[in-house]
Formats: sequence, structure tokens, C-alpha cells
Amino acid sequence: MSFDEALDDKRIKSKRKESYFAQTLKRVLKNKLAVFGIVIITILILLAIFAPFLVSYGPYEQNLTATELGIGAQGHFLGTDNYGRDMWSRLVYGARISLIVGLSSVILGLIGGLTLGLLGGYYQKIDGIIMRIVDLLFAFPGILLAMLIIAMLGTSLVNVVIAISIWSIPGCARIVRGSVLSVKKQEYIMAMKSLGASDARIILKHILPNCTAPIIVFATMRMGTAILSTSALSFLGLGAQPPTPEWGAMIAAGQDFMWSAPLMSIIPGIAIMLTIFAFNVVGDGLRDALDPNMELDL
Repeated sequence: MSFDEALDDKRIKSKRKESYFAQTLKRVLKNKLAVFGIVIITILILLAIFAPFLVSYGPYEQNLTATELGIGAQGHFLGTDNYGRDMWSRLVYGARISLIVGLSSVILGLIGGLTLGLLGGYYQKIDGIIMRIVDLLFAFPGILLAMLIIAMLGTSLVNVVIAISIWSIPGCARIVRGSVLSVKKQEYIMAMKSLGASDARIILKHILPNCTAPIIVFATMRMGTAILSTSALSFLGLGAQPPTPEWGAMIAAGQDFMWSAPLMSIIPGIAIMLTIFAFNVVGDGLRDALDPNMELDL
């Protein structure tokens, strides 16, 4: 093959990849709920990044002469809590904490799940051992497993990340293993083996790229679960500790003031609801868009 022919072939492959990406994006954008979820997630990310520039009060700043204020009272956009702390400020900084903890736990869970899934799916000799480990993790209800891990490690957001990441491993491992079992039966994988390609090269350069679609969907939907779990553990006193502006901890702090200052619990509760809804609908949109059974106009 001449240099010009190789260049043309590379351009054709590049166009196909661009076309696939463009059509996938179009499918996602056709899903109105997914677009709504993307907008919410974008707003949350912007709030987390520019938090210091969007608030007039610090999240820990107390004013005991202005406690339990309503919306808009005395310049407080969403009122204040029982210590006179600005609810808008704590809500914005809480978005930063939730996104960082959720993203960190999902990334760590993906690393562990990918490792176990790739090894178990490719090497049949150790598949049984790995799957029994995964089954053992599945035997515990997720939130109880996280509580058990935190009870052993101690209460902190770092330990929450560790607990949720371990909880995420078995689900990711099973999804990846199923994809590997399907991909490794393809003829081009057999051809690579016959040509003497190493297992690492086959796994990393040929099998893993073909498993990205279910991994992306899993990671997106897992973000919502991770944020909800973080809030639940903080609500129970096993995650963020007062006065950290974490949404679950804010709900726990406001439960004793439901009659006198209901916004203390309602506002962070709505934030959690919208965030989880956003990640779930985006995950559903990506799952439909990346469905390999749907035809592409290439």
C-alpha cells in the first residue's frame, strides 16, 4: 500500500468515527429528557467551579441574629439555617462536594471493575475465582456494605469515597466481563492471537475500546447512585460531619426544624432529587444512543 492510499484509508476511518460520534450526539439530543439532564448537570458543574464568585456569604459564616430566615430575607437568596448560615452558599458548596465525591468513587470503582472484568472475561482459568469474589460483594446490600466499610475505617468523606467505590466494583465487573466474553469471540481477535500479539495488547487495544459503550452508560448512571449514597451516609452521620455543607448532612441538620424552618431540609432535598434525576435520564439517553442494534447511516 502506497503512502497516499494509506492516508486516504486513514481519512475514511476518521470520517466514519466522526460520523458515528455525530449521529450518537444527535440521538442524545433528540431525547428531551436527556437534554434537560445535561442542562442540569452543566449548571451543577458551573456552580461547583465558580462557587466563590456566586455567593455573598461563606458556607461556614454564622449570624445568630438572622437565623431561620425565609427566601430573600435580609439579602439571603434561599434564607438561612438555624445558625444563620446562608443556605444558597451552603447549597452551592454542597454541589462541589457531591460532584467530587461522586466522580472520585465512580472512577475508583471503574478501575477495580474494569480490572476484574477484563481479567475474568479473558482468562477462563481465573474467571471462576473472580466471579465468586464479585458474587460475595453482591451478597451484601449496597448501602449496608458501605456502612460496614465506613464502620471499620471511620467516618469521613475519604472513607465514603472508598466505600462507594468498592460498592461499585461488582456491577462494573459483571458488565465488562459480559462485553469481553462477546468481543473475544470475534474473528479479528482470533487473528490477532494467531499473529502472536500479546494478551496485554489484545486486551488494551482491541477488547477494551469495544467495551466503552456500556462502561460510559454505567458510569453516568452510577454517578447518580454515588451522590445519593453519599447524601444517605452523611444523613446517617457516617459521611460528612457538621458543619460541612454537604446535602445529606444539611437535611439531617434541618430535620429538627421541619415546622419552623422547613427550607433547611427541602432545599438540599430538591437539589439531590434533581441531580439524581439528571444523571439517570442522561444515562438512559446514552444507553439508547449507544445501542449497537440501532442502525447508523455511515
